[in-house]
Parts: sequence; structure tokens; C-alpha cells
Amino acid sequence: MAEEKHHHHHFHHHKEEDVPGEVDYKKEEKHHKHLEHVGELGAAAAGAYALHEKHKAKKDPEHAHGHKIREEVAATAAVGAGGFVLARTS
Repeated sequence: MAEEKHHHHHFHHHKEEDVPGEVDYKKEEKHHKHLEHVGELGAAAAGAYALHEKHKAKKDPEHAHGHKIREEVAATAAVGAGGFVLARTS
């Protein structure tokens, strides 16, 4: 049986810059907008998880201490993600 050649598809082709040191401002803007959206999603997800853990702490008093710790960690992560977004937009 003949061996088949496998073609690898690369989704990210890096093109050579025309002028070294030239900044592509549209690409930079898109990148920063993407990071802003990722930060917003991270803040929302961490905030939702903090609320979930707060609810679990009330419903499960036997393990409330662990839920409170996870709630605080998630709240801290939400604040950090929010700070990341604010730092990016400044």
C-alpha cells in the first residue's frame, strides 16, 4: 500500500511586514478590543461563580466554610478581571 502524504493546514499564516517596525493600528485595535471582551467575560463568569458559591454556603451549612472561601476567591478574580478591563481601556 502506498503511503499517502498528509497535508497540514495552518490556520495562522504570518505574512512578512512590508516595512520593519511599522505598526498595523487596525490589528492593534482589534487585539485590544478582543482582550477587553475576554476580560469582561472573565469578570462576569467569576462574579456568577461567586454568587453560586454564596448560595451553596447558605444551602449547605456543613460545608459552608469551603463555599465561603471559594466565594471570596471568585469575587477577587472578578475584581481582578474588571481591573484588567479598566486598565486596557485607559
